[in-house]
Amino acid sequence: MIKELPKTYEPIKAEEEVFKYWETNQIYKKIKEKNKGVKKFYFLDGPPYVTNPIHVGTAWNKIIKDSYLRFYRMNGYDVWDIPGYDMHGLPIEVQVEQKLNFKTKKDIENFGIDKFINKCREYALENLKIQERQFKNLGILMDWDNPYMTITNEYIEGVWYFIKKAYEKGLLYKGLQVVHWCPRCETVLAGYEVTDEYRIKEDPSLYVKFKLEDEDAYLLVWTTTPWTLPSNVAVAVNPNETYLYTISPNNEIIIIAKKRKEEIEKETGINLSVLKEISGQELEGRIYINPLSEYIKIQKEIKHKVILSEEYVSMLEGTGLVHIAPGHGKEDYDLGKRYNLPMLSPVDNNGRYTEEIERYKGLNVFEANEKIIEDLKKVNAVFYVGKISHKYPHCWRCKTPLILKLSEQWFIDVPKIKEKLIEEAMKTEWCPNFALENRFLPWLRGAHEWAISRQRYWGIPLPIWICSKCENIIVIGSIQELIANSVILIEANKIDLHRPWIDNIEVKCNKCGNIAKRVSDVLDVWVDSGAASWASLNYPSKSEMFDKLFPADLIIEGLDQIRGWFYTLLVTSVITFEKAPYKRVIMHGWSLDETGRAMHKSLGNVINPDDVISKYGRDSLRVYELMNTTWEDLKFSLRGLQEIFKTLNIIWNTYYFASLYMCLDKFNPLTFKEFDYLEIEDLWLLEKLEEVKKTVTESFEKMSNFIGLKTLLDFIVNDISRWYIRIIRKRVWVEKEDPAKNAAYYALFKALFECLILLSPYAPFMTEYIYQFFAKELLGIESIHLLNWPTYREPNRKILTEMEIVREIVSSSFALRMKKGIKVRKPIKRIIFVTNNNEVITIIRNYSKLLKDQLNVKEIEIMSEEEAKKYFIVYNIKLNYSKAGPILKDKIKEVEKVLQSIDSERILKELKDKGEIEVETSTGNVKLTSEMLNFSENVKSEFSSIETKYGIIFTDFTTTPELESESLAREIIRRIQVMRKILDLKITDKILIFINPPAKEEEDMLKTQLNYILTETQALNIEFKSKEKIEGDLVKEWEIDDEIYLIGIKKYI
Repeated sequence: MIKELPKTYEPIKAEEEVFKYWETNQIYKKIKEKNKGVKKFYFLDGPPYVTNPIHVGTAWNKIIKDSYLRFYRMNGYDVWDIPGYDMHGLPIEVQVEQKLNFKTKKDIENFGIDKFINKCREYALENLKIQERQFKNLGILMDWDNPYMTITNEYIEGVWYFIKKAYEKGLLYKGLQVVHWCPRCETVLAGYEVTDEYRIKEDPSLYVKFKLEDEDAYLLVWTTTPWTLPSNVAVAVNPNETYLYTISPNNEIIIIAKKRKEEIEKETGINLSVLKEISGQELEGRIYINPLSEYIKIQKEIKHKVILSEEYVSMLEGTGLVHIAPGHGKEDYDLGKRYNLPMLSPVDNNGRYTEEIERYKGLNVFEANEKIIEDLKKVNAVFYVGKISHKYPHCWRCKTPLILKLSEQWFIDVPKIKEKLIEEAMKTEWCPNFALENRFLPWLRGAHEWAISRQRYWGIPLPIWICSKCENIIVIGSIQELIANSVILIEANKIDLHRPWIDNIEVKCNKCGNIAKRVSDVLDVWVDSGAASWASLNYPSKSEMFDKLFPADLIIEGLDQIRGWFYTLLVTSVITFEKAPYKRVIMHGWSLDETGRAMHKSLGNVINPDDVISKYGRDSLRVYELMNTTWEDLKFSLRGLQEIFKTLNIIWNTYYFASLYMCLDKFNPLTFKEFDYLEIEDLWLLEKLEEVKKTVTESFEKMSNFIGLKTLLDFIVNDISRWYIRIIRKRVWVEKEDPAKNAAYYALFKALFECLILLSPYAPFMTEYIYQFFAKELLGIESIHLLNWPTYREPNRKILTEMEIVREIVSSSFALRMKKGIKVRKPIKRIIFVTNNNEVITIIRNYSKLLKDQLNVKEIEIMSEEEAKKYFIVYNIKLNYSKAGPILKDKIKEVEKVLQSIDSERILKELKDKGEIEVETSTGNVKLTSEMLNFSENVKSEFSSIETKYGIIFTDFTTTPELESESLAREIIRRIQVMRKILDLKITDKILIFINPPAKEEEDMLKTQLNYILTETQALNIEFKSKEKIEGDLVKEWEIDDEIYLIGIKKYI
């Protein structure tokens, strides 16, 4: 049977009880067993990084995922739902280094790589447990006992499998390139790791003069990185641009681009007079002297020259002449290869100058900027120096400013497979689609080589061995292959593929038979997660789950993963399996604070989910975040969260109302057969339910479940709670057994029960708690999450449209009451609906009972537009002074007075029949035409009107003694209901009422309404007494229409 729900929504208490219930009854296990072996659904969880506790943004990500997993489980899918954790990489190393107070890699090696690796493993596992607890606390239902971890041998083997495939396809190579380098972490960063980590940095804005060898003139270059000048080998100009010979105030000839002259003068404050113009082409091959050759030996040995570059020399900044250092810039490197320039990169892994630059040897490059500027000043090479604040790339792990330097690294040649990547990406379905079309595909079209090697410790070791004799490269793709090729016997149960264990494994060269040693590098941590689509299934060591599940049916991550996980997943899978690793992608937005700022500890705006949960509960957080349009940024607002909490309270009260009355009447929806008693509002509710089920289901299927949630909440709050329940309230108050009441119960139960299932993926705690009272005993199924998702049919649009018109009429009528200051509780005499629309007329007649009840009106009339004009409209006719004045002259005042005494209907009739009206004055008759008059229409004073899209509503607000009595009775009933609530009386509790009205007149009015008051308040008797004799469990004074009523109520025992 249906049980009465607790009256008050206490989310924390209810959620804790639900948690215990799920655990005690092993609900997750039973869900898995229910769907085992049926339709497969492979959800691939993007592994969060295990460095920090979660915030509301991380929570949003997992909550979105959880809602979809719950939907697919309830639709009968055997959902693969293991969570993942990204557990390698520099962020963890940095955290451990800070704990150990290490500053450099040397500290790590002195400490011992083995001990450092163990510390990193411990840190990762500890943080995994913290995140797991936090995710579970949000109600995330996943296979927490079997997560995939990127640190296991089986997972690492899956990553090695990819590296082997890349090597076999000729996509893995070792090369010298300019890369972004972190001097603190002493390792390379891939291009996509740098893209989103630009921060504001202050640097010198330096204009340097390079003297031409054969002429007393200077090339002017601009740089914000003076530390790269010791590596300068050329200056690039644009062959298609015009350059100027100018003279400075101190009579030096300065060469600049014509288009940059104004900006240079503006920044430096130095005016330059033009001597002549030349083309950029004319500067090609000119030899110049690097002013630092005075201090740096290697600079004296280089022949510096002007080179041409159309693509790399811009007129948007600088001087139009670009200083080229091929060892410290990607574009510079390209030009260096094209012109066969020297590749100077005299900076070590710590970001310090090497002995090649003896003057600055050992200096950090950023610290060397000032010394270099001072040296340039000494040789009169500084034209101007200032400061600039600009966006500069930083290490995403330790936040150190990066440098560009020449480095030998292992690369994946992604550009070679670019077309295949685009082809496979086009086969996938994205929500929103613009994420694919406008972001992902353009990113793929511009894909660069992927630097996959890292000079660190805590990561998946690069499975590359190089023969010490013939330099043959051996790439190992599995543990079995490692065991088979190892020089020493490896015990399978003692394998740890991490450093330093793997560093000690030597393999036999398959070319010359000599010993091959592993390269010391580890892999970019993005390779780890990039292999998740198969490595998380323990492929290639086991193929069963891979064969059954791959590729993933769905992945869900934030927009930052366009250049991250979405990309690396695709690259690794296309290389390994020639196909995309996922079918469908949902991209969500950023999580920001209320003002639109990113959440950072430094800003103090990070919101911990636990803080929100302790006040509002888990479901409030879940529903609030899931309401946000998935692909738009979530601006987290506690005020918005409070509104959702209020909404959930309304929903709770709706279910409480239903459970209370159905429990009292012992209603059983499973035995209901009185379908003939379903009234029009019941039929509408059931049709609206079908529409809502369709919308919610399709919103999940189309990867936009926020649409379904908004629709569902609107249905429960506005359609059921504020509309349908208001309509049926009198039906359910009938105390005796009544088929009309049971029909209302049936419609309400069906709608609320199926809404409960629809709401369960969004708010699993509240729905589970309500289910235990509302339907568990009826169905005999332990949990709402073990139920099947409701099916739907196409709704009857005719009924839905009819009720839409009815609600528009009611809403407009309420607006008219509000405008007149008349409460809904006050009954009114009649409304007249004016329309010529036969469909609307039929609807009003069919729904007249409902309309009368909701509008609190005694009569509803329908009138045509033509009838209404005669009935409601009075015409105001006045003289048009601009037309009548020149004709009537001094008679105008008298004519106007006479005009007001004539019936407007007569005037209109005569004008229609004769085209004029004759008016009698003291000096004779005057003829008036239509042009001499102004006409206006006004509603008669006893009516008020409002226009709707279906017609005009006229309301008659004139009152009668009967209406006044009923209105007063309603006011008294409202006060008594408040008093019942104060006393916390149950709906079944009977009361006695004692009233002291302000006068005999009001007492007589109330006596005519005694039965009505008794019925509405569950009272057995009403007594009218003098003020001093009023008694009760609660006595209270109430002001009604400026009069004082003393009311007492007493619980009848």
